[in-house]
Amino acid sequence: MSARLRRAWQRRGPLAWALRPLALLYAALVRLRRLLYARGVLRAQRLPVPVVVVGNVTAGGAGKTPVVLALVQHLRQRGWQPGVISRGYGRQIPDVRQDVREVRAGSSAAEVGDEPLLIARASGVPVFVARQRADAGRALLAAHPGTDILVCDDGLQHLALQRDLEICVFNDEGAGNGWLLPAGPLREPWPRPVDLVLHAGAAPPRTAAPAFSLRRTLAPWALDAEGRRVPLAGLAGRPLRAIAAIARPEDFFALLRASGLQPARCEALPDHYDFDSWKPILNQGETLICTEKDAVKLWPRHPQALAVPLHLEIAPAFFAALDAHLASLSSPQP
Repeated sequence: MSARLRRAWQRRGPLAWALRPLALLYAALVRLRRLLYARGVLRAQRLPVPVVVVGNVTAGGAGKTPVVLALVQHLRQRGWQPGVISRGYGRQIPDVRQDVREVRAGSSAAEVGDEPLLIARASGVPVFVARQRADAGRALLAAHPGTDILVCDDGLQHLALQRDLEICVFNDEGAGNGWLLPAGPLREPWPRPVDLVLHAGAAPPRTAAPAFSLRRTLAPWALDAEGRRVPLAGLAGRPLRAIAAIARPEDFFALLRASGLQPARCEALPDHYDFDSWKPILNQGETLICTEKDAVKLWPRHPQALAVPLHLEIAPAFFAALDAHLASLSSPQP
């Protein structure tokens, strides 16, 4: 059904039209919620440092996490001291509504979520998770008072947190048929005001914001559970089993093939799958290969797996525009 819906979301065909009444109801709820925040009935919280939200307006994977990592790296190079906050989707702990915690290298994905764990391990900056992002932000600033900017992983629709800069990310499917869920892929009406747009498709979705291209490729190496690099060239011709539990697993499989690898088997699992009950049956000499996001959950159970990092090529003009926005907020101390 997921694949069928994704195909339906690219045009205004019979299935999309059949779901249109539900989309109109959803649109009314979205407008009501925004109105309640605009009128002050629901209040958004302000944090004492600039907040940059990286998110999307479409259902399914848009590639936000790699953008967060690229953004954090750029900010550090420019002299900022960033931290990252996130909801920590998929956490499996008691009383998750009240839980606020720091993501550490030794944390488990069940405690903090797979994407925050990947960000913490790959970036080296403080990462905190909480159902309310403002709670995560306050806890992070209290524990790491030198932090002078926060990057919110996801959260364009999390209106309870005030933000200073919004970056909207699109995959190559763009805004699809332009309709809201479930008749289309949109979580909220588009176009809507944002500061910057990043898009993987050939042309940006319709927007008044400055739009910049990004291109996804795989690193020329994989990582083992000890952090050692294994050149992809050395895996060519070897029997491989590829696995992906992400929103668009077919994208990962296509990137593997584009890198010269030919997996004998490709297995797609639901996004954020926990792998608790997954028991691979590997053929003789078969190597298990996965995404970095999956590796944080796979390695404790299957340390023989290799993870291939995703690399982004972002137009340099994007970072120039980002710096111009940030300069109008506050400048890091030299």
